[in-house]
Amino acid sequence: MSPHPTAELAQATDVPANTDALQVLPVSIDIVDSDQRFPVRRVYCVGRNYLAHIREMKEGDERDPPFFFQKPSDSVVTDGRVPYPTLTDDFQFEFELVVAIGTHASNVTPEDALDHVFGYAAGLDMTRRDRQRECNKRGLPWEQGKSFDHSAPCGPIHPVAKVGHIRSGTLNLSVNGAVRQDSVLEKMIWNVHEIVSELSKQYRLLPGDLIFTGTPEGVGPVQRGDKLTGRIDGLAPLQVEIV
Repeated sequence: MSPHPTAELAQATDVPANTDALQVLPVSIDIVDSDQRFPVRRVYCVGRNYLAHIREMKEGDERDPPFFFQKPSDSVVTDGRVPYPTLTDDFQFEFELVVAIGTHASNVTPEDALDHVFGYAAGLDMTRRDRQRECNKRGLPWEQGKSFDHSAPCGPIHPVAKVGHIRSGTLNLSVNGAVRQDSVLEKMIWNVHEIVSELSKQYRLLPGDLIFTGTPEGVGPVQRGDKLTGRIDGLAPLQVEIV
């Protein structure tokens, strides 16, 4: 079993006594059946990891491998309240499985990758779709469309020690009770062990890292007052309200 990530994250630091930095607390996520919390270090996301979603968005080549982008760690939302953001008229949901890293992983093989997974959660990659499409047309990075405040709601983390590795099962999201996304994890182009292995070749993964593994088809817009419920077999549901 992967050791608890808080053990490796604890570090002594010297900071000035009179500074606003002392008032800033790191984002952390509930761990199921534990009094401890999972402190978030980085948030990685996989792009284009379901074939039907690639066709839905009409972006990229179906033969292209998934790529990675990041969100700020403080974009993680744990209280279920997501403010409708500025700078968009097309705020969309993307529901997906989230992987929580528990130990250092650098250039690991797919065979060893799951040894570094602490647990799993349900998450939403909220997207300013109009801004993302503008970035695509202009050949710019995706930050305006993807990497903004409150853009990464995440449910509680289920440790591997309790639920095992999530390799299959249904994934569905409803908005105001109507099902909008409905798929299975087996349709991911890259599975979790392949994602962790490939990402560890590009970045040094450390305890506290989250990996959002990509979304299936059915993404769409939401408005203020909408209530979203996402379910993945074996995990606690994720409930979010757009406020």
